[in-house]
Formats: sequence, structure tokens, C-alpha cells
Amino acid sequence: RSVSSLRLSMATGSSQTRLSNVLLKTKQGTLYYITFIAILCTTFYLIGLWQHSAGPIPTTSSSVSILAGVPCPSLHSSATTQLDFAFHHLPPDPPPVAARVHYFPPCDPSLSEYTPCEDVQRSLRFDRDMLIYRERHCPEKNETLKCRVPAAFGYKVPFRWPESRENAWFANVPHKELTVEKKNQNWVRVEGERLRFPGGGTMFPRGADAYIDDIGKLINLRDGSIRTAIDTGCGVASWGAYLLSRNILTVSFAPRDTHEAQVQFALERGVPALIGVLASIRLPYPSRAFDMAHCSRCLIPWGQYDGLYLIEVDRILHPGGYWILSGPPINWEKHHKGWNRTTEDLESEQSMIETVARSLCWKKIVQRDDLAIWQKPTNHIHCKANRKVFKKPRFCQAQDPDTAWYTKLETCLTPLPQVSNIKEVSGGLLAKWPERLNAIPPRISSGSLSGITAETFMENTELWKKRVAYYKKVDYQLAETGRYRNLLDMNAYLGGFAAALIEDPVWVMNTVPVEAEINTLGVIFERGLIGTYQNWCEAMSTYPRTYDLIHADSVFSLYNDRCEMEDILLEIDRILRLEGSVIIRDDVDLLVKVKSIIDVMQWEGRIADHEKGPHEREKILFAVKKYWTAPASDKDQEQNETDS
Repeated sequence: RSVSSLRLSMATGSSQTRLSNVLLKTKQGTLYYITFIAILCTTFYLIGLWQHSAGPIPTTSSSVSILAGVPCPSLHSSATTQLDFAFHHLPPDPPPVAARVHYFPPCDPSLSEYTPCEDVQRSLRFDRDMLIYRERHCPEKNETLKCRVPAAFGYKVPFRWPESRENAWFANVPHKELTVEKKNQNWVRVEGERLRFPGGGTMFPRGADAYIDDIGKLINLRDGSIRTAIDTGCGVASWGAYLLSRNILTVSFAPRDTHEAQVQFALERGVPALIGVLASIRLPYPSRAFDMAHCSRCLIPWGQYDGLYLIEVDRILHPGGYWILSGPPINWEKHHKGWNRTTEDLESEQSMIETVARSLCWKKIVQRDDLAIWQKPTNHIHCKANRKVFKKPRFCQAQDPDTAWYTKLETCLTPLPQVSNIKEVSGGLLAKWPERLNAIPPRISSGSLSGITAETFMENTELWKKRVAYYKKVDYQLAETGRYRNLLDMNAYLGGFAAALIEDPVWVMNTVPVEAEINTLGVIFERGLIGTYQNWCEAMSTYPRTYDLIHADSVFSLYNDRCEMEDILLEIDRILRLEGSVIIRDDVDLLVKVKSIIDVMQWEGRIADHEKGPHEREKILFAVKKYWTAPASDKDQEQNETDS
């Protein structure tokens, strides 16, 4: 048994040895095969590389024998082949697009006072009934001018406030019509190169100051309860000009009519004013905006059209606000001969006004001499009850009372916000000025503006204090007291920009774009500031060279897909005074485009970093409009020769 086991072990060992030898030979064969293939691959790679190279390839000693006898091309051979690494399966590139070259030449000198939406010639196409032809009628897109409105030859930088209240340069508003027509009423006089404004008016030949003193004896103008006012048919805005010394801020408006350039006179004096008319559409202000409304022989037919125009005054008056009327028909017993009207006609007119006022639930406070004053109720509790007596006007149902951009007038009474008792003021009691500026506006505290809270308001106020301080560091002219007077904020939001400048001798027209996500113009008025609605795809209702400084926060972002950037910039150029400044804050990409346009508009500008530093995408463009005017006419040259 042991011998058999030994034989079996020896047989097994022999088999394993033979198997190992076979495996060893197989591995060696595979290794030889791989080596051979590698050599072949290397050889053919080197041959291919040599054939496509620009010159001889350094070779190792092992490859010399293989390449021996193969002719090498000369380094200077004209047949040398260059390697081509370009793609050959792509479509051709599109032809390059030439960059647009902006060109905005000066307009004809005859357009130096051009107001696109109140153009006299265009207005003749529209209905004269209710003065509709005096309303805004803006040019169609194909009628829009692509030129820069020039100043008249001889234009001078206006006087600084308060000197400008009484003085303006005749060359800036070269009109003498009112000096003749209103000679005995002390509206305006020509004294050499100057226009002088004595402060008179049709119903206050003794001067606006004395007239305002008379009003102050009837209602309190000094305790801060009256801060915002509107003057309808303002003339040269002397009433608003002299209210400023009493801390009352007035929006004066009048149409562009036969009283040539009356609003332009007001603006040249440094007084807030707009071109406007009471006709068939709402005035561009929110409801409950003004503490006081005024008409001094403004020739508005208050009693006609079912009281339509007094109903509109009621909409924009704050609860408890005042309406002041002087001139026809007030005190008709004394003045009817001078007005060339019959006593019956004037008595009938006053009767209609009194009836409309009562139907609006107004209370007539006083009529003394040439003044009559009514007061709007502080809420509508009694007014709703007396609708059983006064069937008209009914209360409006559908329209938003704050919507006022081409919104048709209606003979319905705008309802005041609900109150819980007869003593409560609808919409909230406003603080007196100056506390009103930074007090939480009732529209915000009541929660009527979605997403805007008291905290939002306070943060925004502090933010704009910091921003304006930064502006003054960069624009030294803004920091210079008295350098600017008339300011425009193109996208005012909560009025923070204007509030931050309240200590400076300036006024700011705060515009809220009608495209804004939230209508905040009511908040601006509740702060004791003034403003208007505006669509910046259209021209503003004002004369050329109205503003010393224009501020635009995110305006070009808002209108990026709505209208042409160049049209907005041309409108800014039209309403900006010579040597006036512009501050535009927006996304850097948009500001680069803006800069490329203003560079051909005779502006000087530069883009500065955000007040937080260079890493913010929002940047700020500071620019100044250069001084340039229309060339001298033959008449101007003859006058210069005569003077010399």
C-alpha cells in the first residue's frame, strides 16, 4: 500500500511539472508577440510622423537602419506640408454686424419751446368742446423727433433762488404778450434784459403776499396742517411762489393757450408748475393728494357739466381740505361791470356752484370780499345718508380713485375710505408739517399698499439719506447750496430722494411711472411732497429746459422692453437746462449703452461705482449737459451790432 501511494505521488508531481513548463512557454510566446506588435506600431508611427512633418525627425540609433535610404524633404522645400487643425464640418460664421452709430442733430431753432404732447399745430386736429384739444395729445411713433431741442440764442443760466422768484432773463423766455395784456395787474414786466415779477395777479393787484395774508385771516396757513396745494389756471404762479415762504408746496398748472408761456415763466422763476387743463380726463394726481385747491379767475366752468370739474377737485382734495375761489362770480355785485357780464348771469353761475358744492357735502366756511372758501368733509358718513336728498352725484363704484393717466372724468363722487365714527378722518389723520415728512404715511400704516410696511418705509428713508450724501461727494454742484433749484425724480417710489434734500433750497417733482408695480404717488403726497404720474415712453407736460437736475433710478430697467432708450434720453435732454446735471443709477450693462448715446448728445459723463463699492452690478452715471444754443438769427446779429 505504501509503494502504491509513492508511485501515485510521483505521477502527480510529474504532471504538474509538465503543466508548468507548458504555461511558461505560452507566457513567453505571448510576451514575444506583444513585443513584436509594439515594435511594428512604433515603427509605422515614426514613419507616418516623418512623412507629415516639416523637417527631419531626430531618430534613435535603433531606427536609423529602418529609415536609411528614405529620402528626407529639405527644410526649405516649397512642397512642405503644413498641419491643418481647423474644423471643416461647421457652417460659416455670420457676417459681422456693424455697430449702430447714434446721431442726434439739433432741431430747427423754431422748436426751441417745443412741447411734444401739447403741440399747438397737432392740437387743432382734436375736438374743441370741453377744451379737449388743450389736453395731452402725444405724437405717434413715426412723428417723434430724433433731434435735440435747442435753447434760443442768448440763453443764460437762470437766477438763483430766491432772487429768481422776482427775476428771469428775457432771452430765456422771450415773450412780451403778458406784459401788455396784464399790464395793470402786475403779472410781469420787461426791464432791460430782465423779466420782473412784482407778484401781482388778476384778483390780487396788491401782490400775492397781501392776498395770501387775506386768506390766512380766514383759514390757518401757519400751523402745518396745510402743506400741499394746487393752483388751477395759475398764471405766472405768483400764488404758489409766495406760499413757499409759509412752507406750503404748490403744484401750479395751466394750459398752453393764448396766455403765452405762463407755465414757462413759473418754471423760470423756480416755482413748481406743469402744463395741464381741466377738460375730459382726470388730473394726473392720486385721490386725497392736496390740502388746499385754489382758483383765482381761472375761467373754469365749475357749475357746468353736472359739476364735473368740482367733482374732480373733490377727488384730489384731502378729507377736510379747502377749496378757495376768487374772481367771477364771487362778489359779483361789485365787479359785474368790470367783468362785462349781467348780474343775472353771474348770480346764476354762483347759484350753480353753491348747489354743486352742497351735493358734494362741502361746507361753505366763509365769503368775504373777493374770497369764498369751502371745506370738504373729513368722512362720508353724513354724505352717504343725504344721498336721499341729493340724487346726484352718485358714489363711484368701479374705478380706482388713484388711477389718473388718461382716465376719463365721471360725474360720480369718489367715496372716502370707511371710518368707524363721525369724528374719524377717512384714510387716516396726517401729521402736521414738518413731522409729516418722516411720519408713517396712512396709506402704509393701513396696509393698503401690498408689500410696503412701516419698516420698509423707514429703511428706504435712511437708504436715501446715505445715497444723497454719496451723490454730494461725487457731484460737488449738488453739494453747493443754491446751485440747483428745480429737480425731477423720474422714478420716485416713496419719495426718499426728495425727502433727503428737504433742507436744501430745492423742490423736487416726484414722478411715479404708470408702469410701476405699485402706485406709490399717494404716499409721496402724504409725506408733504408733490409729484405726478408719467409714462416715460411719452414726453412730459412741461417746457424745454425745466429742470436743473434730473435723477433716474432704475428707469431704463423699467422701460427696457417698452420703448427706445434714445427717446427717453432725448426727452431728458429736452427738459434739462444747459449746464444741468443728470444722475442715472441702473444695471451696468444698461449704463454702458446710455453712455454710448449721451456721448453724441453734447453731454459729459462718467460711470461711477455704487456707494457700497465696485462689486455691485448697479452703477451710477453722473453727467452734465454742455452749454449750446441755436445759432444767432439775422435779427439777433443786427441787435448785437446795434448794442455794440
